[in-house]
Amino acid sequence: MRPSEAAREPRRTLLVGCGKLGTRLGLRLAADGGEVLALRRDTSALPGAFAPISADLREPLAGSIIPAVDDVVITLPPGADDGAEPPYVRSLRHLADALPVAPRRVVLVSSTRVLEGRAGPTPLSESAEPAPASARATALLDGERLAIDRLGALVVRPAGIYGPGRDMLVRRVGEGAPMQYARRTNRIHETDLVRALEAMLREPDPPQLLHAVDARPAPLGDVVTWIAQALGVPPPPRIEPAVPSGTVLRGDRLAALLGTLRYPSFEDGYRALLGR
Repeated sequence: MRPSEAAREPRRTLLVGCGKLGTRLGLRLAADGGEVLALRRDTSALPGAFAPISADLREPLAGSIIPAVDDVVITLPPGADDGAEPPYVRSLRHLADALPVAPRRVVLVSSTRVLEGRAGPTPLSESAEPAPASARATALLDGERLAIDRLGALVVRPAGIYGPGRDMLVRRVGEGAPMQYARRTNRIHETDLVRALEAMLREPDPPQLLHAVDARPAPLGDVVTWIAQALGVPPPPRIEPAVPSGTVLRGDRLAALLGTLRYPSFEDGYRALLGR
């Protein structure tokens, strides 16, 4: 059997955190014949196709609450700091302790926030050294390192996730909220992010680190002006003075992984979101 065929065999996948993103991925895996387990504190809203595991990873897990699985996808939010060790890092450590056997593949969804200290116009690839500039970014980077050390995790760093149910920027434009037009922005449509996570599980030789960003980084002013025009409302007021903060991220590796993005630019994504 060829590796690509083996990678597509239905497998048992554990989704850790399993919010909106994990749920969309899990439904794709289940539709393809896979077995999906979902671990989160409140499992009441999970789809019936998932086997629920109710647990709080901020505390050590007792007994054999997690069975052996083939793959793990972790979509835990960073959360607020509540002690000496950030709850995000503590949760990942407790997960690593609780897995009864090493999974075939572990994918950790982190964030491009770990590069926030590298603001500037030069496009950054996955080879750029992280530079966290906040407690949350530091916790994310520490979580990446723990997941790699303990679980051999592959790391996906999305930026600016948007899509159905993730329309905060559209709402802010509609409300006329002031915007910093000069801020550099990157984003990824949730549909393409879910496709990327599935590919990270399926591909026989996936990248160890992936920026989940589309092909159209753009100043925030360009994005909100386009959205305002599509909504038929005035562009939002500018925050002055203009401060060109933020990073520019390259998405070459994602494009190579997926071949073609469903929404390669913010215009494509927001046009679909707005039904235009």
